[in-house]
Amino acid sequence: MKDLIATSIRCINDQLEVLDQHQLPHCERWLPCNSAAEMIAMIKKLQIRGAPLIGIGASLLLARLAEEGMPEPELREAAEQLRAARPTAVNLMNNLDTMLEALNVGGPAALPAQAERLFDEDIELCQKMSANGAALISAGASILTHCNTGSLATAGAGTAIGVITELQKQGKAPHVFVDETRPLLQGGRLTAWEMQQLGVDYTLICDNMAAMLMAQGKVDAILVGSDRIAANGDFANKVGTYSLAVNAHYHNVPFYVVAPYTTVDLECPNGDAIPIEQRGAAEVRGVSGSFGDVCWSPTEAHVFNPAFDVTPAKLVTGWILDNGVFDQVQIAAGALANR
Repeated sequence: MKDLIATSIRCINDQLEVLDQHQLPHCERWLPCNSAAEMIAMIKKLQIRGAPLIGIGASLLLARLAEEGMPEPELREAAEQLRAARPTAVNLMNNLDTMLEALNVGGPAALPAQAERLFDEDIELCQKMSANGAALISAGASILTHCNTGSLATAGAGTAIGVITELQKQGKAPHVFVDETRPLLQGGRLTAWEMQQLGVDYTLICDNMAAMLMAQGKVDAILVGSDRIAANGDFANKVGTYSLAVNAHYHNVPFYVVAPYTTVDLECPNGDAIPIEQRGAAEVRGVSGSFGDVCWSPTEAHVFNPAFDVTPAKLVTGWILDNGVFDQVQIAAGALANR
């Protein structure tokens, strides 16, 4: 397999490595990944994260295992183990299905080329989404984001942050309000880090400050990513997205979801059918990272910790995909099924 290099994953000289996003922004540490068990552990710990990147990571791992001589039955078993690692992020399932189709046709020898294709395709999808989204946003706009949707979450420039990156390249000089994104602070740790890397003007806010900004007229548009889009346009994203959509609807702020076709699940009729991952209580009771561990609640506190929530299609202004921008009328007419 050829060398492949992205912001948070790389395969150089036949060694697959993942940037440990759990340690960002204060420590940049690359972790080798040599087995399905290691990849699954990294996914569950959010050392590798972002729906597109998880799918790419799993695909690259299967390719490397094939190159190392793993027999076909064991490759299939590894694929099924990886499939169960993140139930909400449908990119993982879609990419694994593509890899298994290649395995069915060409055997293990076909996997490296297929993984390379998926990696390169993700870069291209990011470019198309970014261009489509940037055409909607005026120069000097103030954009609110949630979680992290940039090059840390994809092989390319990102989904929602990819749009911001393109705006910056075009000289439109956006200002970005970065939701910190409780409970794991992907906005505060990762998106703020990416904004600094890109030279984008940004302001970090607590999640519960977003409605106030909208009420004061300081938000021109909201851009978020997605882990799964149902056939009717409902979508799952990092928990807190639904609250933003409700507030955006009340304050008449345009609310866009940005995602590639690999995030669309046409077998899923609506948001009620999207499985929502429940995560550990410790994430809500405190926080951990390169700075150490902090616990701010009673250690026996009962916790509700869904990783995602579902935003109904009726609250979405537009779906920015790689093949175009769609409104509610187009989505209701089945636009998601068209490629």
